[in-house]
Formats: sequence, C-alpha cells, structure tokens
Amino acid sequence: MTEPSWLTETRTAYDTVAVDYARLLPEVVEPPLDRAVLTAFAETVGPGRPVLEVGSGTGRVTAHLRRLGLDIAGVDLSPGMVAVARRAHPELRFDVGSMSELTAPDASLAGLVSWYSVIHLPPELLPEVFAGFRRVLAPGGHLLLAVKAGDRLDRREQAYGHCVAFDVHWLPPERLAAQLAAAGLPVRATLVREPVGAERQPQAFLLAERPTG
Repeated sequence: MTEPSWLTETRTAYDTVAVDYARLLPEVVEPPLDRAVLTAFAETVGPGRPVLEVGSGTGRVTAHLRRLGLDIAGVDLSPGMVAVARRAHPELRFDVGSMSELTAPDASLAGLVSWYSVIHLPPELLPEVFAGFRRVLAPGGHLLLAVKAGDRLDRREQAYGHCVAFDVHWLPPERLAAQLAAAGLPVRATLVREPVGAERQPQAFLLAERPTG
C-alpha cells in the first residue's frame, strides 16, 4: 500500500531539519502563557502518572513536562527527530511511530500531549485520530492540544535553514472542540492568544478529558 504523500513529506521534512531544529530551539522557549498551560496540564494530571507526547520532536517539551513531575515518554513520526531526542534526553523514552496508529494499550494513559503536531494532519483525519486518543486515555485522563488557530492551509517550503516541503494546517478551535466532543473527549478549557514575535496567527490550547463512568 502506497504511503500518503503528506506523511512522506512530513517525515522527510523533519528528518532534514532535526539537527538544526534542536540547535535553534534547544529548550522550551514558549511565551509565558504557553508555559502556564503546560504547568496547568502537569498539575491536572498529577505527578508520576503515565503520559505520552505524540509528535514529540526533539523532546524539548517532553523533557520540560518531565521536570514538572510527569512520567512521560514521546513518540514521533521522524526517525531523525527521535534520534536527536534520545541523544539530548537519554533518561527519557522516545519511539518512532504515528499518532494515527498509537501502540499504547487501551485506557493506559493518564495524559496525552499533542503540542503542534496534529497541525500536520489532513483535517479530515482528525476525528479518527481523536478517537485513537480517547482509546489510549484512561477514564479521567487528560488531553492537551496546541494548534495554530485559523482555517487555512499553510504550505511550507523553507524551515530551520533548509528547503523542505510540508503542510501546516491552521485549525479553528471551535471545530476542534466539536470533533473532540464527538470522539468522547469533551473540552474543559480553551485558551486563544494573539501572535507573539514572528508568529503569523493566533495560537490555541485545548484541554480535554475522557469522562469517568
């Protein structure tokens, strides 16, 4: 079966930029509101409970959440990014994998983080991916989703000093909330902030939960 072109492009692009991505973004450099969202998520999940970051890249957010007390691992589509993450954070586990085919057992996670990773998926795939997120979350488990807010396709041909080709989708928070609710992950809080620095669009953060019972 032929792999979808968007998947091949995304993997190839991040394999290409992995080393320079880590050099240019060596630690969490998110604005204060973004870091506050990460802190709120960590405190909501609680220390020592199993969490997975999907689309973990070079592991910088994964490592930040570990410092906040979470028992967290990462999974990423790009072998290049995973290799960088393993070198930078040998104390953490990073695997190559797809968020659309999570291997975690059913109801095994207290938390799931998607920090600007679903933006690379064709929007029509999101309901299926969100259903997979619900499957691996235990009842009472929490999801943190970060996206570029809007409703357009942004085709990228340059990134981190390299010529690449991949898609970034700006996503409407209201539509995401409806899709998450339909997947059994009602949204408990949404934060939308205005662009900071070189950003070209607002950023949105959604906190959802798999209900108990």
